[in-house]
Amino acid sequence: MNKYEILKKYIEEANNIVVFSGAGMSTESGIKDFRSKDGLYNEKYKYPPEEILSHSFFMNNTYEFYKFYKDKLNCLDSKPNFGHEFLYKLERDGKLKAIITQNIDNLHTLAGNKKVIELHGNINRNYCMSCHKFYDADMVFNSKDIPKCDCGGIIKPDVVLYEEALDDNNIINAIKAIKNADLLIIAGTSLSVYPASGFINYFNGKHLVIINNSSTFMDKKADLLINEKIGDVFKKIDQ
Repeated sequence: MNKYEILKKYIEEANNIVVFSGAGMSTESGIKDFRSKDGLYNEKYKYPPEEILSHSFFMNNTYEFYKFYKDKLNCLDSKPNFGHEFLYKLERDGKLKAIITQNIDNLHTLAGNKKVIELHGNINRNYCMSCHKFYDADMVFNSKDIPKCDCGGIIKPDVVLYEEALDDNNIINAIKAIKNADLLIIAGTSLSVYPASGFINYFNGKHLVIINNSSTFMDKKADLLINEKIGDVFKKIDQ
């Protein structure tokens, strides 16, 4: 069997599939990833992107943070791609029990998935730091300079910045889902962001599959490794 037939067999035999997705899941929707040669972290800015996307930078240089955030992380016009749609079908058919994602673009939810654990938050959730009033992404991305609440407080995206901790419930639910999975598919992530990538070590199921353009530290442990675009792989097994 070739690698696509093997993946299809794994999926057909599985009863509890969990997908761990990263930025490569959304590049086919036109959203840039972070660490590839064309990614955000290799572009030149006044400040390094990893510094801009930190809690201390947000607090101390809010104007510059939002200049970068609005310019580079606005994905409101992006649509789910075939990869997202394939995962929706797996959930609809009762195979996929959870998507654990590092993405903040909301595309898994837009594709129809209900069981999504967003480790790093979601651009569609934004809160006033003073009164905690909720604002959607349209308001934030279309605001002038720093988005401000009706009360005058600064609005902060509900995304996990560097120096910030992951939500405890998301950690618990992600680890539980991975522990219970019989098939874990790592899709579109280099597994270089901690602590999220460390959750993979809790997997003790039947098959580990990695679909990613670049190598990861888990490649040697994978039962199946495919270095191709996610959408292309899923199209080949969705026949």
